[in-house]
Amino acid sequence: MDMEQQKVDLKNFSPDELLEFISGMGKERFRCDQLLRWIYKRGVTDLDQMTDLSKVLRAELSKKSIISDWDPEVVETSTDGTRKYLFRLEDGSSIETVRIPMEKDHSTLCISTQVGCAMQCDFCLTGNFGLKRNLTTAEIVNQVCAVAKEGPINNIVLMGMGEPLNNIDNVVRALKIFYAPTGLDYGTRKVTLSTCGLVPEMAELGKRITVNLAVSLNATTDEVRDKLMPVNKRYPLKELMAACRNYPLASYRRIFFEYILIRDLNDSIADAKRMIKLLHGIKAKVNLIPFNEHEGSSYRCPDKDTIDAFQRYLLDHDVVAIRRASKGQDISAACGQLKGKLEKNS
Repeated sequence: MDMEQQKVDLKNFSPDELLEFISGMGKERFRCDQLLRWIYKRGVTDLDQMTDLSKVLRAELSKKSIISDWDPEVVETSTDGTRKYLFRLEDGSSIETVRIPMEKDHSTLCISTQVGCAMQCDFCLTGNFGLKRNLTTAEIVNQVCAVAKEGPINNIVLMGMGEPLNNIDNVVRALKIFYAPTGLDYGTRKVTLSTCGLVPEMAELGKRITVNLAVSLNATTDEVRDKLMPVNKRYPLKELMAACRNYPLASYRRIFFEYILIRDLNDSIADAKRMIKLLHGIKAKVNLIPFNEHEGSSYRCPDKDTIDAFQRYLLDHDVVAIRRASKGQDISAACGQLKGKLEKNS
């Protein structure tokens, strides 16, 4: 057991770190690419199956390292094809991952970055669990590897449990694995990271790596956002919008603003007017998300006419506003619902 604990999980290494590890063993650079292809392109985690590596190298690697491999403990499938996975971690904690079917046989995978969350957003079920710990790089990447066994995943969104920018080092490592041609080989346009608005970390992220940025906005006044999202007391709307204006964007990219519509709280035309002012000077795209009602929350979803009017006002004033379709309504679709249900039952 002690020997196992001393071994490193190769999935915790970014490609550059894996190269450093292999070079430290006195091995050639190309061995790193071979390992990456076996692990991420072919999904092989048994060193004995890596037949183009010498037996000597495989034996040395087996003494120093492991390659973790996941299968979900629970899977729920919706009538619309949405699949929700609960993964049990080595310390007994659990996290959730959701595969969302899109048009033309495409799918998006929503992954978690922490066990629980410290942000305590009032509308979010995950916040009720509090923050237990950050996920390792391997635990972030393994969500993609495990679900990809069922078929290709076209897009990845870091929008599951946790605040990604509170775990920025492991998240950046995972992104490097996602992007590496010998790794999971995703283009940077295929990966989106969502934040509640940690302003200093947003600046750091923009310096360290390219990724689509989604900002959880959810209110157009500090008063309402303070109520919904305590982080707003640290970084109010003026600071958040300035950080968005300064975020490095390629000419063809926009920042996504996620806006959860909650009945009689942030769904008025006055809110839509204020949003237009907030977004002035930002290359923006607004994702309107009708509130996903769940047990224990007093918030409610607006009616269809209210949602239509809100979206139409934004569109009429040249703001790109997409209504995100609710998926998985007949399963534990909201982030944290499956975990909460299973823990309640146990």
